[in-house]
Amino acid sequence: MVPNLSHHLRVSSRFVKNHAFRYPSSLRFNSPYLYCCFSVLLKLITICIINMSLVNGCPSVPTNQHPQIGKPAPVFKGTAVVNGAFKEISLSDYAGKYVVLFFYPLDFTFVCPTEIVAFSDRVKEFQDIGCEVIACSTDSHFTHLAWVNTPRKQGGLGEMNIPLLADKNLSNSLSYGVYRADDGITFRGLFIIDDKGVLRQITVNDLPVGRSVDETLRLVKAFQYTDRHGEVCPANWKPGDKTIVPDVKSSKEYFSKAH
Repeated sequence: MVPNLSHHLRVSSRFVKNHAFRYPSSLRFNSPYLYCCFSVLLKLITICIINMSLVNGCPSVPTNQHPQIGKPAPVFKGTAVVNGAFKEISLSDYAGKYVVLFFYPLDFTFVCPTEIVAFSDRVKEFQDIGCEVIACSTDSHFTHLAWVNTPRKQGGLGEMNIPLLADKNLSNSLSYGVYRADDGITFRGLFIIDDKGVLRQITVNDLPVGRSVDETLRLVKAFQYTDRHGEVCPANWKPGDKTIVPDVKSSKEYFSKAH
């Protein structure tokens, strides 16, 4: 979690006033007090660097975990609301399955419930092809539960068929590079993770525009097709459409028919 800079400033200044400057100079420079003062100063400098990095668009400075296509997906974990109860979940729980992990800015907002309800209502289409869907925000699991218990006609979620993962400590948001430090929320990041735990697709929207369930489902099916058959999927591919054998000679057969 991002350190509370103002709190540390208050504590450190109180320490310096109450300890460092009460003693004669001979004691200050030949005792642990000077060392303590420098230790506090060093911690403050570190905190300032982290906070400045977050504000200036480098949210993952504390770690080296940047999500990369074709690499193992960052581990996500935390307390989620699952079927109206609290449950600890993590990426390892979904080994052998595809996972759609999508981040949204905030509970009790406007675009967010439309996305979450849309994915929840159609989650069986994902599960039928061996894929699970998880929603995540920086809200607490208590706020998630309150939102689930709010009727949809009042802007709530109602009964949910997908987990709502809480990320109050920001570990998941930072690892996936979607944390927006200006206001402590996340961009609309969506990540497709395959059955081997490898990240296959990243989409990040700015706050005003929601995502497409149809397009997400199409992408999962396309990646699964390429996994099984070794062929590649052209633009706007849907199950049943022609695919391309990825070599110069065989690809000409596809292009000759497509054009």
